[in-house]
Amino acid sequence: MNQNENDCGASRLNRRNFAFSAGAAALAILAPSKAEPQNSDADCKAKSVELLTGNGEWTYRVVPEWGKLPAGITFGGTHGAIARDNAGHIYVSTQSNTGVLVYGPDGVLVKTIAAEFPEIHSMVHAVESGEEFFYTTVQKGTAQANWLFVKMKTDGTVVQRITAPPEAGFRAVNEWRLTAAVPGPDGSILIANGYGDSRIFRFDRKGQFITTYAGKGKTDGLFDCSHGLAIDTRYAQPLLLVCDRENRRLCHFDFDGKFVRTIAQHLRRPCQVSFYGDYAVVSELEGRVVILDKDNAPVAFLGDNAQKSQWANYDVDPGEIAGASFSAAHGCFVDPEGNIYVSDWNRTGRITKLARVPA
Repeated sequence: MNQNENDCGASRLNRRNFAFSAGAAALAILAPSKAEPQNSDADCKAKSVELLTGNGEWTYRVVPEWGKLPAGITFGGTHGAIARDNAGHIYVSTQSNTGVLVYGPDGVLVKTIAAEFPEIHSMVHAVESGEEFFYTTVQKGTAQANWLFVKMKTDGTVVQRITAPPEAGFRAVNEWRLTAAVPGPDGSILIANGYGDSRIFRFDRKGQFITTYAGKGKTDGLFDCSHGLAIDTRYAQPLLLVCDRENRRLCHFDFDGKFVRTIAQHLRRPCQVSFYGDYAVVSELEGRVVILDKDNAPVAFLGDNAQKSQWANYDVDPGEIAGASFSAAHGCFVDPEGNIYVSDWNRTGRITKLARVPA
């Protein structure tokens, strides 16, 4: 039974509006009122069912079937990221030879790129000298191109690659397991070895090794899976924001590698972050997206999943996840209009667009 059929059945039974609250996030399903005549199954299925999540000024509507794929194309999993180019196209990485899916603003697939990289884990948009690029980390590629940094044009053309530097002192191939990369304000390249020893590596714009810092641990200045990176420009001094996933916190570093502070704690395994003015949107692997204000206090929770058995469950069937809930929010991106895009980590893939509801 699909989500609409579930919702229609509930409306026939209850004959009134109802809401389901999962933690701090509200999920509202708008159903017929008592005064309306009873609908047949066919009538009910024909009605649009609006799914809402969030609270107050941070209320969002799920856009139905946004990102639906044409026949013959599959996600193959969405253990990846979401980004946007200057033309408004949305890029979603997959776990398949499909590569990266490119959607128009209306959610219709336009094309695919980067098929040589079946698993791009992170993807950050940058403009340099008037030209657009994506800074990506690749976990799996063709022709043994695994675990590397790739800078590419928006059509997928590769312009730079970085592999494990000799200065890292690795003794085995599987010690270099990078998770995120961002361009620094000075043109340097910052890469997180999050699935490895959690160190942050810094290279110059040409890919020459500069330094490495931090590492694996629980204390301030160390990480237990430096999973996501972002440049935080909400303050007087730009800072590197690190999603310290298994320590369940967000941390700030300066660009010399000095630990500044922990800015948020007790999160549900934060994966990636995207900014909307003074607000940070953080995807959490344990079934939720949180919005933080400039003081890094939570102002809204989106898609809060009451079924803990689905949290971070790679094998969950996306069809079993409630329409306005997440099972394992991995990739996230907020566009200039405040709409949020989320990809769930699971074996067959799921992408959700949340449209902000005007106050």
